Amino acid sequence: MLPATFKLCAGISYRHLRNMTGLRRNAMVALHHELRRLAGPGPGPGSWTGQVRRRSSLLSSRVEEGRGYSEEELSYVKQGEDALQTAISILSEQGGWSLETEAANGDRVLSKTLPGVGKVFRLEVELEQRPAHLYQELVGNMERMGEWNPRVKQVKILQKVGRDTLVTHEVSGDTPGNLVGPRDFVSVRCAKRRGSTCFLAGMSTQHPQMPVQRGVVRAENGPTCIVLKPCRHDPNKTHFTWLLNVDLKGWIPKSVINQVLSQTQVDFANHLRQRMAEPASGGALQVG
Repeated sequence: MLPATFKLCAGISYRHLRNMTGLRRNAMVALHHELRRLAGPGPGPGSWTGQVRRRSSLLSSRVEEGRGYSEEELSYVKQGEDALQTAISILSEQGGWSLETEAANGDRVLSKTLPGVGKVFRLEVELEQRPAHLYQELVGNMERMGEWNPRVKQVKILQKVGRDTLVTHEVSGDTPGNLVGPRDFVSVRCAKRRGSTCFLAGMSTQHPQMPVQRGVVRAENGPTCIVLKPCRHDPNKTHFTWLLNVDLKGWIPKSVINQVLSQTQVDFANHLRQRMAEPASGGALQVG
């Protein structure tokens, strides 16, 4: 299992990143092998992992842009790709999931505990919009998330690397009942579109512009990923999957953490529905 965090400090080297030919070959082989192994027949995650495989490697657009990147930039790219590969692997394992909560509208949060990763939560919902519209809101308008999601105070893009990789700083809002105080995160994000399926994966990282802030608890994201794919029964609607793995830090009982994280996912889906129902959210798309 790939580690949940990758550091940009001494003690961890990315020597293979200096050779783009080797990086391209090794990463493509690893991801293709993972998708072939995990994609199976029948309904479920195997269908979209199979689609990714048929659409060619998720790495292709990044490799074409990789020339001239610094070693630090390439390390961010590598972290984002590792987060995506790990998330796809977790989502493709259909066994062992337990139901955490199910809303009246059918929204469900599942969970399982994985060695080396910890507890992961999986939100499964259906949304009325096409994947491209949701992708534009979640990726193209990422820094505006605090306008419609009360669980988020701020999202700031610290650095972009090519078309697919972002480093962001997020500050969370208060939780209902103030069970968990505000946290901040520094994350690397890997955004991909292949055909009609969209991915937004991420994990915690470090960035020189955003060291740990005094008086603020720096939480950590493990492998996380949002997958947007057209519903089988109606391609104008989206099957929305969100894999969440978070270490909130601090002395918080596990029962409280489980409650907060599963409710956070359910609330996010509801706030996103409200946002997409606004007239301004249905405007022209400009997605790369």
